[in-house]
Amino acid sequence: MSEVIEVLQPRGGTATFAELRSAVSGRALRKALTDGAIRRIAKGVYAMPPAADPLAAARAQGGIVSHLSAAVLHGFSVLDLPDKPHITVPRGQHRRLSSVDCELHWADDVPSDGRLTGKLRTVLDCARTLPFAAGLTVADSALRLAAFDRSQLLIAAAELGGPGCRRARRVAAAADARAESALESALRALLIEAGIDGFEAQVVVRDGGFSARIDLGHPELLIALEADSFAHHGTRRALTRDCRRHVNLTIRGWRLLRFSWEDVMFDPGWVVDAIRQAMAGSPGHHNPRETAVASRGRRVLRQL
Repeated sequence: MSEVIEVLQPRGGTATFAELRSAVSGRALRKALTDGAIRRIAKGVYAMPPAADPLAAARAQGGIVSHLSAAVLHGFSVLDLPDKPHITVPRGQHRRLSSVDCELHWADDVPSDGRLTGKLRTVLDCARTLPFAAGLTVADSALRLAAFDRSQLLIAAAELGGPGCRRARRVAAAADARAESALESALRALLIEAGIDGFEAQVVVRDGGFSARIDLGHPELLIALEADSFAHHGTRRALTRDCRRHVNLTIRGWRLLRFSWEDVMFDPGWVVDAIRQAMAGSPGHHNPRETAVASRGRRVLRQL
C-alpha cells in the first residue's frame, strides 16, 4: 500500500488534490497515477480504481466471501487490500467460468445462504493463511471493534486443525485490542518476530497537565515507538502538535523512535536494529561500544 492509498482509504477512497498534496509529495502522487494505483475522476479529485465486487464473485462461484475480502466487508483493518475477491466454496466444487477473477478456497462447512464468513471465522481464516503481521492486523482490529472477545478467539484457535492452525494460534495469542492502527500492529509484529520483549501497547504518560499515549512503550527503559502515517500526521497542525508532544516526552526522560509505513513494511531489518540499539544504549544497560570508548578515555587521562 503506497502512502497515497494510505491517505485515500480513511476518506472512503477519494480525495481532492489539496488533501493529497497536504500529505504526500507531488512525485508520489504522479507515481501513483502512472502505476494505476489511483485515477483522476474529476478536476482536482482522485480516487482508487474500483475493485471487483466480492459479493458478485461469491454468487458467480456458488460460495461466500471469505478471508481478506470478508475482513474488509466486516470493517476490519488490513495491511493490504486484496488484489481480487477471496471466495470459499464447498470442497470438491470446481471453479466456474466467470468474468470476475477471484481467489478460491475450499472448505467442508460452507453455508449455502451466507454472503460472507462470520467475524470470528474470518479472523481465523486470515490468521492461518496470511503472513504473521497481516493476520495480526486483522485480529487486533476485530478485538478493537469488539467483534468478539479475546477468550473466544483463543478458544476457537485452539480448536483448529489442519494447515495453518499453529499460525492461527500464534496470532490469537498475540492479538491485542489496544492496537489503534494497522501500522501499529505491523510494528508490534516485528517486535514479536524479533524476540524483543518489554513493549506495551498504548502506554499512557501523565505528568501534571501533560498527558500522552504512546503506540508502543517500554516503561522500564523509557523508550517510545510510534507508528506514523500520513493520515494522522500529514498536516501543519499535526506537525506542530507532534513537535510539542515529542519535546514534552523527551524532557520527561522518554526517547521517541518514529517509524513510517515505508520503514515498517519495506525495511523491517533496519527498524529492528534501530530498536535494539536504542535498548542497548538505555541507562542501566550494558553498551559495549560506549564502554570501550569510556575505557579508552580513562587510559588517555591516566597517561596525561
